[in-house]
Amino acid sequence: MKIKAAVLREPNKPYTIEELELDPPKEREVLVRYKYTGYCRSDYHLLKGEIPIMLPLVAGHEAAGIVEDVGPGVTKVKKGDHVGVTWMIPCGKCPQCYRGKGNICSGNFGAFLEGMLLDGTSRMRDKEGKMVRHGNFVSGFSTANVIPEDGVIPMPKDFPLEQAALMGCCVPTGWGTVCNTANVQPGDSAAVYGLGGVGLNVLRALALRHAYPIFAIDLEGSKKSMAMEFGATHFIDNSKEDPVRVIQLATGGVEMPDGTIMGGGVDYSFEAIGDPGAQIQAYWSSGIGGKIVFPGITPHDQPTNLPLMLLPLHQKSILGNLYGAISTHIDIPRMTQLAKTHDLKLDKLITKKFKLEEINDVAEAMEKRQIKGRWVCEFD
Repeated sequence: MKIKAAVLREPNKPYTIEELELDPPKEREVLVRYKYTGYCRSDYHLLKGEIPIMLPLVAGHEAAGIVEDVGPGVTKVKKGDHVGVTWMIPCGKCPQCYRGKGNICSGNFGAFLEGMLLDGTSRMRDKEGKMVRHGNFVSGFSTANVIPEDGVIPMPKDFPLEQAALMGCCVPTGWGTVCNTANVQPGDSAAVYGLGGVGLNVLRALALRHAYPIFAIDLEGSKKSMAMEFGATHFIDNSKEDPVRVIQLATGGVEMPDGTIMGGGVDYSFEAIGDPGAQIQAYWSSGIGGKIVFPGITPHDQPTNLPLMLLPLHQKSILGNLYGAISTHIDIPRMTQLAKTHDLKLDKLITKKFKLEEINDVAEAMEKRQIKGRWVCEFD
């Protein structure tokens, strides 16, 4: 069948909107007609060549739609079902999966990096008959695509599909970062650096876990109202004041005669944007015994110059985090039910819808820090 897709052929070059040939689903594969796909900062990283990956591919990993066809052996969904998709598909057989850490599965990681489905092949070809790779198993910036059955999550038909799309990445990543990786408890203090889709979900999860105080930090002062809506108790405009100083003084730090501050700092500091400067600030914002959690992805060629002399002395922890350490087929349905109560504020998180042909404009808006909340591609 013919599909329309945004193809990334070279780093630092615009997406090309192309007509591709999509082969039908094979055994235990599902054909999904996409309705919505969110534009994540990881998509921007791929566009800029900041995450090395094999090209050409169809980008997009935060998607939802309707099942149009199923291959042999599929039992979990049927034609007409509403589904979200997940870009992490545990193999169930590798050491990580056996340890209950399917979010960092190594068994299917090779196919993920190569842009292939689980049998090691692609279902897409361009007009010249050349293979096009699958981005993160999902290829959400296409009108339809083939997904492994274990990458499809059934969704209630009364749940908006534009919100179901966000269950593919930013919601579980933000929520799991707080609840699984950090295990924040009521009354713990926290700071969140970077208020994109993941950062806002980190913020919302902190509020629902009754953390206090909650500092939200961003370079764009215009994000203050959204930060407060999602649960921040304090907002700091990083372009105008030093968040480390503000946080230390607000959490019991004492200013010495030479201007240095002794003590203070939050229990948990989250860096959700992947910026080396923000990572350093997140580190110094944490107090003795604090935990610094990085769900944000740093460009591969940008080191973080972080002095670590106090790391053992203060017994701090720096934690990497992938996909909120979730179990996809358990946690995503649970979060979907929570979202139906409106506690996650997903209706407020989606601030703009765009068409596939506008995707390069969206990438430019992200580069200029003009995006608030999550912008979502809407297919006809």
